[in-house]
Amino acid sequence: MDTKKLVVISAGLGTPSSSRLLADQLGDATARLAAGLGVEVEVTTYELRDLAVDIANNFVTGYAAPRLAEAIADVENADALIAVSPVFSASYSGLFKSFFDLVDNKALEGTPVLLGATGGSERHSMVLDFAMRPLFTYLRARIMPTAVFAAPMDWGRGSDGDGFAAGSLSVRIERAAAELASEFTNDGGGASSRVPQVATRPEEKGFEQLLADLTGGR
Repeated sequence: MDTKKLVVISAGLGTPSSSRLLADQLGDATARLAAGLGVEVEVTTYELRDLAVDIANNFVTGYAAPRLAEAIADVENADALIAVSPVFSASYSGLFKSFFDLVDNKALEGTPVLLGATGGSERHSMVLDFAMRPLFTYLRARIMPTAVFAAPMDWGRGSDGDGFAAGSLSVRIERAAAELASEFTNDGGGASSRVPQVATRPEEKGFEQLLADLTGGR
């Protein structure tokens, strides 16, 4: 049985970090649920705070230090990806964006991606739909339907004896992880399911020719 590679990216800045905590729970749940489906998953986690200087230097020098180059290569070759960012100014963090700016813009095509975010208020949860989804849509990743946002009050909410009250963070993590785990059973992710580039057929007309057809060449 092939081992699937799951890469987890956390852009949290603090120590401890709620973003890292959410990233770890999403990664652990995905690996556990995938194992239940008969799929072995190897989880590799990167904290971008540890790569911040290398990321900045890469923009100035055009050179990726070995640690950063390894992280980029792992992301680009992953079978699936979990990406978690704290919310800054109603969007993902600059560190998060800077890292993914260094990833080849075709490398994540077809890769299943589970999104997560943390912030100081539930009102920031819209960052998932209005900032993070567009970024990974541009990268042509296959984004999981369920994304997970965690505000400070979520970490202590929903404990009804087993911690799985309806709408609790635990429930959302399990749902999102189940969606990502199921991708592995469908040859999900990475190099095994990249969407092929579609070449333009010779008979297809360009914009100029279509315009000429409409205007009679005038």
